[in-house]
Amino acid sequence: MQHSSQRTPSRQTPLSGAGYFFRGISLAMQPGTRRFVLFPLLINIVLFGSAFGFVLSQLGEWIDGWMASLPQWMEWLSYLLWPLLAIATLVTFSYLFSTIANWIAAPFNGLLAEHLEAKITGKKAPDAGIAAIMKDLPRIMHREWIKLKYYLPKALGLFILLWIPAIGQTIGPVLWFLFSAWMMSIQYADYPFDNHKVPFPTMRDALKVKRGKSLSFGSLVMLCTMTPIVNLFVMPVAVCGATAMWVDNFREQYKQY
Repeated sequence: MQHSSQRTPSRQTPLSGAGYFFRGISLAMQPGTRRFVLFPLLINIVLFGSAFGFVLSQLGEWIDGWMASLPQWMEWLSYLLWPLLAIATLVTFSYLFSTIANWIAAPFNGLLAEHLEAKITGKKAPDAGIAAIMKDLPRIMHREWIKLKYYLPKALGLFILLWIPAIGQTIGPVLWFLFSAWMMSIQYADYPFDNHKVPFPTMRDALKVKRGKSLSFGSLVMLCTMTPIVNLFVMPVAVCGATAMWVDNFREQYKQY
């Protein structure tokens, strides 16, 4: 199958991280890109449509149970802690569902990033079919496992912090959100980096250099992932936005890989 090499112009001036997310919306809807969006979109709709609905139906009961365990002297904090715990719970489950969805959709997300990069840069995209996806599957799954190993110890530390009275329950949700935003940036930026075989530590350090851009991109992805209905469409949009961010900010620097 022949793929169009028609160029989708890249921005001359790099956007903000949030700007790349919004650019991802327009890129995902362009002719020639929509067919690669289909599988990630369907996976996200099936997962979030069922799992996120369950969490929302149980959220109030869970938080009321946690609030009941607070010592009496902290009851005056209940009006502050309830929304913070709600945010922490939504962030936790949003990232969990997103991680599961990305594991399932990883081969298709990588394919979307590859073809979109070719479209943006005016290059001819490779004719990658199911056979090519299956051949790359072990490498792709290994990369997802590396990201999970990076995430788990830090998430465990933040989870423990959440259970420390007063301090953990006030600053914990804020730190949890920022960390989840960072992980969202890593998750989606990794698809174009991995397509070029850039090692995970190198990719992570590159994002750290542009930490503000990475965090603003990841924060918007995280907020949309926490929002019902909107979260059904986040995955392919985030892949497209992260690919545009790669082309404008990192591609020249790491083209030797």
